[in-house]
Amino acid sequence: MGYGRKKRKNIFWKTQPPLQINTLRRIAMPRPYSTINAQWWDYTTLDKDLLKDAAKLSEKDLGQLSRPGFTIHMYDTYETFFLAEAMEYINAWKKSTDSSPTGICGPIGPVRQLPMVAQLVNDLQLNVREGHFWGMDEWLVNGKEISENHPISFKKTDMDMCFNKIDKKLRMPDENLHFLKVDNIDEYSESFDNIRCLVMQGGQGDSKHWAFNDPVERKGEYKDNPPSPEEYRKLKTRIVNLHPLTVVQSSRMAGGGVLHSIPTEAITVGPVETWKSEKVSIWHPGYHENPFGQRLSALMISKRIIDSAAPMSLLADHPDLHFHYFKGGIGTCVDHRFF
Repeated sequence: MGYGRKKRKNIFWKTQPPLQINTLRRIAMPRPYSTINAQWWDYTTLDKDLLKDAAKLSEKDLGQLSRPGFTIHMYDTYETFFLAEAMEYINAWKKSTDSSPTGICGPIGPVRQLPMVAQLVNDLQLNVREGHFWGMDEWLVNGKEISENHPISFKKTDMDMCFNKIDKKLRMPDENLHFLKVDNIDEYSESFDNIRCLVMQGGQGDSKHWAFNDPVERKGEYKDNPPSPEEYRKLKTRIVNLHPLTVVQSSRMAGGGVLHSIPTEAITVGPVETWKSEKVSIWHPGYHENPFGQRLSALMISKRIIDSAAPMSLLADHPDLHFHYFKGGIGTCVDHRFF
């Protein structure tokens, strides 16, 4: 069973059960330009047959993509979905001690778990003073992290929705909350060596990123090919230029589509710190990433198709990766391509 015209002899496919889906092994032909922005790499530069396969996946197919090291979880309701996400905070903090500190790195998107975390701590009277938390990214404006008083500040969101709601007698001190600033990037990165990050949570962006690990610009040494997986994996916490698709998505999520109000730079946790985290947990509520994206990253990871034009696919090499889906948000895909 194969895809593509027979004359494409330089493409090799490998079929794996249970889905009988073809897996791209190698492409010798030039990479196409993005249909989103020709000056950037992104998932639209991947092989068309791979993209077609991803669009065909049903909810049942997604559930069959689990393999050793990659686990798919399905939830029937938002309540069970976000409670499970909140419990990762609780479980990470309960294991932390003064001599063996542990914590969790968390996203802004999705965020509905954050007040649940605070309520669980307060109602159960859990002492989490030894726990740690890393905010995974922050906006950058004019070379400086955005003010924590700004409405779209990630730190403000974490504090307002979670940490300021926790009883001060139970909450960890401020020094256990690791938020990104321009002048603490190295310190932030090094903290992953001194504190065990039991879980790095994330959503998935339209550019197939976790945190703000976007595809790179198509210029210089990456004009003809995106960074190899090995190169991309070497990236640490850093300042990044955001992919245009990420800026568009952020304007929809944070500003009602007011595109000109969204920063085009950010500080973000990198693959280096991600691989220092014992578990990576990606949450798909259905409104953060579209139905196609939810399928494509899972397929690439399951079949170990790793390409930095879709950075989420790099997580295929993490030893303990989990994808969580709200069933009502999986949706359907239609491929209208005429070529």
